[in-house]
Amino acid sequence: MFIRTPYYIVYESKLRRNLELIKEVEKRADVKIIMAFKANALWKTFPIISEYVTSSTASSINEMKLSLEFLGNDVHTYCPVYTENTFPEFLKGSTHITFNSLNQFQKFKNLVKEYNKNSDNKKVSCGLRVNPQCSVIDTDVYNPCLPGSRFGVISSDIPEILPEGLEGFHFHALCESSSYDLEKVLEAFKQQFGQWLPHLKWVNMGGGHLITRKDYDVEHLIKILKIFYEEYPNLKLIMEPGSAFTWQTGDLVTSVLDIVENSGVKTAIIDASFACHMPDCLEMPYRPQIKEALPDGEDGYHYRLGGNSCLSGDFVDGWNFSKPLEPGQRLTLQDMNHYTTVKTTMFNGLQHPSIYLQPIKGHPIKLREFTFQDYKSRMD
Repeated sequence: MFIRTPYYIVYESKLRRNLELIKEVEKRADVKIIMAFKANALWKTFPIISEYVTSSTASSINEMKLSLEFLGNDVHTYCPVYTENTFPEFLKGSTHITFNSLNQFQKFKNLVKEYNKNSDNKKVSCGLRVNPQCSVIDTDVYNPCLPGSRFGVISSDIPEILPEGLEGFHFHALCESSSYDLEKVLEAFKQQFGQWLPHLKWVNMGGGHLITRKDYDVEHLIKILKIFYEEYPNLKLIMEPGSAFTWQTGDLVTSVLDIVENSGVKTAIIDASFACHMPDCLEMPYRPQIKEALPDGEDGYHYRLGGNSCLSGDFVDGWNFSKPLEPGQRLTLQDMNHYTTVKTTMFNGLQHPSIYLQPIKGHPIKLREFTFQDYKSRMD
């Protein structure tokens, strides 16, 4: 089956592999694992995901609505700040709401109390985001625990007796991290916030747990979660990994359009853009693996890839190939499902890659093809 580039393709078999592991960890560790939409919101794959997980974390009205319509009604909401306009809608659609500050909780606690009083079915549980001030992330732009962070309350700012209505703590200190990183953060969390934990109902350990990475020590994760639970049996433990759900489950297939050379540097210009379609390659930054390239460390014909936008920095360097690249040649940029389609832009009016799902059996299924109308409607 011929598919015109550029296009994203998600593999059902790889997605299910991740979901099965997540479900196993959830069961063995007695932890609730929920899906973070900020890493992936490709709702046409939710029928697969919902076979394993039906709970989500939302940081906007739109993410909440997406879960309510396509995934499940158990929505754990966190926003850096809520407004008078949005909060009533969050109340109606959420099961848990985490506040970033005590000021925000005080501002909206009466609305929550009134809602729960008048609700016959669903009650909303309130939590407070706390900052354990334990940095285990090298890239500052993704580190929520740096000094001066706008995220969460430090222990010295929490009163000895928690305000009535707060039932949980939420911390987020990881990014594509290991179980050993979590262990360090948990120790800091217990030291700083341990006095309040016996009085709570739940603790949300946030995201960044890359459970499905090949070298992740799942057994160690289960061990430290069980130890934590033994210390605080009153707490329900929650994790909300984003990348782990769709880690290495999809690719971006693109074509070489031209080869340019300047000062000895050869750049293969492709029909996709790092800035528009793979922004984390520039933000993180990281260099994705290319299926057709040589393994790292092997000598060959060296190229950098240049995107087709007008941004000067829209390129990534560092691949060797066994043969010179030629226009028309296809390249498969791997692991392009998480933090891709949710972060794309239409800068320069570039056409978005189409999105396909490769089922376990049969030909790829087109999920979405973008047109001029998509670009036009954003400015309408």
